[in-house]
Amino acid sequence: MRELVLIQPGRLLAGASERGNESSHADREFEERLAECGPLAFRVAYGVLRHAADAEDVAQEALLKAYRNFARLREPARFRGWLVRIAFRMALDRWRSVKRREKRETTGEQLEHGAAGPSVEELAASSEFQARLERAMEELPEKFRLVVLLAGIQGYTREEVSGMLGIPMGTVKSRLFFARKKLAEKLR
Repeated sequence: MRELVLIQPGRLLAGASERGNESSHADREFEERLAECGPLAFRVAYGVLRHAADAEDVAQEALLKAYRNFARLREPARFRGWLVRIAFRMALDRWRSVKRREKRETTGEQLEHGAAGPSVEELAASSEFQARLERAMEELPEKFRLVVLLAGIQGYTREEVSGMLGIPMGTVKSRLFFARKKLAEKLR
């Protein structure tokens, strides 16, 4: 992955001393938090999208959105979880958009070619389970999907997920248990 960098527009034109101390303090604070948590936005986006270029785009958009709204963040100590939620939601939006586009294109191609549908062999060879898993994940409420993505797919410990999202450890455990149970039911 390339290094994610957020470039502030006009930074060379207007120095920190011209903008005032409060603005430069907020910029420094954001840069410190970004250095600590920036790559996490890419990992979360990649966990949803499974495509590096799209994940980089979403991560950059998430970082830009976080920068623009940083002053509104009530508890700067919760920046990590806030950034994870922004990246996760933006990645889901991108994923849904791509799926809608693929569906439109596939339907159009089938109508054009008069395709009767895939053969039994093609269905068996396809990644049917992956599609079922993705549908099951989509049906989970967002708070459960996020915990599964971070703990189950990205490999973070429950303690790390608790810290990132700013929720108690027991809540992480119960959400993970509930999400896994629901996924198992849907995949049977």
